[in-house]
Amino acid sequence: MAVKIRLARAGAKKAPFYRIVAADSRSPRDGRFLEILGRYNPRTEPSFIELDIERTEAWIAKGAQMTETTAKLYEIAKHPDAEAPARETKPSKKAQSKAAEEAAAPAEEAAAEEVSEEPAEAPEPEAAAESEAE
Repeated sequence: MAVKIRLARAGAKKAPFYRIVAADSRSPRDGRFLEILGRYNPRTEPSFIELDIERTEAWIAKGAQMTETTAKLYEIAKHPDAEAPARETKPSKKAQSKAAEEAAAPAEEAAAEEVSEEPAEAPEPEAAAESEAE
């Protein structure tokens, strides 16, 4: 039996919190598990992480594999002085395109002003007269 240490989702719609569980790798995400090892709530600032380090290490010694996310949470819980990860908010594609348009608009206006401010260069009359005399 392959045991995974992974997150099991709980909580209401659009308000998740997670249990860190040791479960058979074939069981569903929120289904049957062997043991609850801790809790994780990403919705608080900073994120709440509670993990039983001794029990987790006991499962790892028995051959349990951690998922990538639980490995990160394990490292944070193991070192209490470390900070929980802050959520990186990334603007939507629509917001990114709008920001790009706003950034491009002042540059276009500046280019239009430069063209209107510079008079067309006409040859100087003295230089023209000298070239005709020669």
